[in-house]
Amino acid sequence: MRLAKYSIVEVIGFTSVMVIAALTRLWNLGYPSKLVFDETYYAKDALTLSLEGHEKSWPEGADFAFQSGDVSGYLGDAAFVVHPPLGKWLIASGMWLTGPDQSTGWRLSTAILGIATVALLMLVAFKLFRSIALSILAGFFLAVDGLAITLSRTALLDASLTFFLVLGFWLFLIDQDKSRLRITRAIKESKNSILRFRPWLIFAGVALGAASSIKWSGLYLLAGIGLYVVFSESLLRKNSGEQNWLRQGVLFQGSYSFVSLIPAALATYLLTWSGWIFGTGGYLRTSATENPPTGIFGLLPDWMISLWNYHELIYGFHVNLTKEHPYEANPLGWLVGLRPTAFFYETYPLGSNGCQITEGCSSAITALGNPFIWIGSAAALVYIIYRYARHRERVLGLVLLGTVSLYLPWIVLSERTVFQFYVVSFQPWLILGLVLAVQQLRRRLLLTSKTLANATTVGFVSLVFGASIFFYPVNTGMYLPFELWQLRMWLPSWV
Repeated sequence: MRLAKYSIVEVIGFTSVMVIAALTRLWNLGYPSKLVFDETYYAKDALTLSLEGHEKSWPEGADFAFQSGDVSGYLGDAAFVVHPPLGKWLIASGMWLTGPDQSTGWRLSTAILGIATVALLMLVAFKLFRSIALSILAGFFLAVDGLAITLSRTALLDASLTFFLVLGFWLFLIDQDKSRLRITRAIKESKNSILRFRPWLIFAGVALGAASSIKWSGLYLLAGIGLYVVFSESLLRKNSGEQNWLRQGVLFQGSYSFVSLIPAALATYLLTWSGWIFGTGGYLRTSATENPPTGIFGLLPDWMISLWNYHELIYGFHVNLTKEHPYEANPLGWLVGLRPTAFFYETYPLGSNGCQITEGCSSAITALGNPFIWIGSAAALVYIIYRYARHRERVLGLVLLGTVSLYLPWIVLSERTVFQFYVVSFQPWLILGLVLAVQQLRRRLLLTSKTLANATTVGFVSLVFGASIFFYPVNTGMYLPFELWQLRMWLPSWV
């Protein structure tokens, strides 16, 4: 794409969104210089993974020493961890740049991927809507949302997961643009319409394999896209008049699509386990040697059996995780942010830890989204579902694909201990729905008054921006008087 193709306003709009995304995620990234929420697991696991090739255990009370700069206190025993390695490899990459004793290093890769996700969402929006203005609006909503900001400033796995999910979806959209055109053209020309080589679908499989290598929930979108490819293209063949559309689409093309998508994802997943596979000290690494399997399974490599044993244990942990937590949140309330997760809260008297507020300082980091973005997105989702049910518009279906694939499984698993910030993984698709709803509302209002349409659009965007500025201190731990922190806790369930 040539820069000359775009107006100066569009270039300024894109640049401004990226500047906002960078400033909100990188400013004072090292605060607090202590482990926040689940950073206690991921930062320490990332360090030992990078040094040993697998995660090691830490002694009780190791957090204080670790965040004080003593990062060598881990034990010789392998640690049982319940998420694949890639997210921790990414966290470790920031540590390599700054040193493992720097809190900025723990969070740097997450922040960079959070910024990149904003750019990716704009690319996805342009692919879907063919509108620079709507693409910039989608990027703006993600850039200023407090939940996305907090997750991008914390050494957890979810912001990195989101990046690879959006990347995989963008690559999938490129494949769809190319493959659907080729299929339609081949049918019209009475040629063989089976596509055997789909490089962009392979790339999407790599990206979604990487997402699944951060958290297994990445598999949800992989499955959703796989099913979509088979059934949507079979329907395309039917509507294009192909006589054997069911056999050609489901049996033949479905098989080639599976070979394009799944092996690439699986190979990527296994590659991220290389440190564990080629080492000998990882958790359960020698389980197949110590308890050799019988029958046909005995023919498999020991690392494969050991990895399977490990995955069985991880799966058992996830499905049986029902331990109560003060910030657990039912998935039905995620979309409107009823129970945001508090990552950090401390108070300091005047003169302590840099506090210059007479009545003392409250410092809070809460994964609290912008209320107007989330309430608007929830309302837009209802509208998108209604409109898709009536008109079956393909763009609406693609927006719903991400949301449904990544959200519905959590509703099924609602008895498991889960947290509201998991919603960040499908927030980009909710924002795409919100942008569509804003566009439709504006079109309706234009029929009445251009002034009213402009005022409503600008007013909503201004309201979102103002709320983001208002809540930014509690997304990032900025010092506030207790009363001003309390002023931002609009609901009792937010505390």
